[in-house]
Amino acid sequence: MAGPSTQDAPRTSFRLLLAMLGMIAAPAALTLRTVRGPASRAAEVSPHGYTVSLLLFIVPILVIGVWLVPLEGVRISKRAFVRTIGILFPLGAALDFFFAHRFFTFPNPGATLRIPAPALGGGVPAEEYVFYFTGFVAILLLYIWLDEYWLAAYSVPVNSRERAEFDRLLRFHPQSVVWAALLIAAAIAYRRVFVAEPGFPGYFTFLVAGALAPSAALLPAAMPVINWRALSLTVFIILLTSLLWEVTLAVPYGWWDFQDSAMIGLRITAWSRLPIEEVLLWIAVSYATVIVYEVVRRWQASGKRIRRALMG
Repeated sequence: MAGPSTQDAPRTSFRLLLAMLGMIAAPAALTLRTVRGPASRAAEVSPHGYTVSLLLFIVPILVIGVWLVPLEGVRISKRAFVRTIGILFPLGAALDFFFAHRFFTFPNPGATLRIPAPALGGGVPAEEYVFYFTGFVAILLLYIWLDEYWLAAYSVPVNSRERAEFDRLLRFHPQSVVWAALLIAAAIAYRRVFVAEPGFPGYFTFLVAGALAPSAALLPAAMPVINWRALSLTVFIILLTSLLWEVTLAVPYGWWDFQDSAMIGLRITAWSRLPIEEVLLWIAVSYATVIVYEVVRRWQASGKRIRRALMG
């Protein structure tokens, strides 16, 4: 892709900086305007706050996908994009459908549109499914834009031999399995030793499995082509956004909260008693998203049928 001319580069970079600040600041300001008083779980204090806060993902999606990507001539493989979201969004949907009433609570229905969506144990706010879908899309778009434009110097070209030539994509990564086992065992041990109430760290177990299962099967194939600088900046931006979202708004105002019995038991008091799991959530999601996306791109670049690409 041809970058901006030398003469225009400083001005263009400055405009991009303003755009990046604006795509976070504008939805944050709109979300903050939904709050009408001190932290409270009363419906009238933050009406439709959760609904409006989804702009924190939706606005970056529109800014990057509709403006920045076309403006800079970044080419996105629509098939790779759709396939990646098609693989990953069901994980977020499964978290809500199967486990929402075991892991979460929604004490302030006035913060939503009060439209129930299906889930075992009773409905959940429809915003929950939008939250996970837009989250995956925002992460993937941000990574693609950083990889193809902002940090393109560290990207592996789409037509490179390194992408297209491989024996098979499914390659076991034992370190991921070992890390998953150690992390889950440590969480269970902490819960049993330091938390008086009975329970099981199911939410943490789900997060570890969701992040390290793709890693255990696909990391060796993805590792050579991941733009690690783009991934690190993606994690940084998403993590800061999510902490702003949850720590200052969602948990204090009851847009959502967490079942103590399904948590490790480590909560950050200064952050409205946010479970440590939530700090790890978007790190895990970003990591898994990029692994799946880069493996899908390698498969498409090879021109092989899916079975042959995976199994050799």
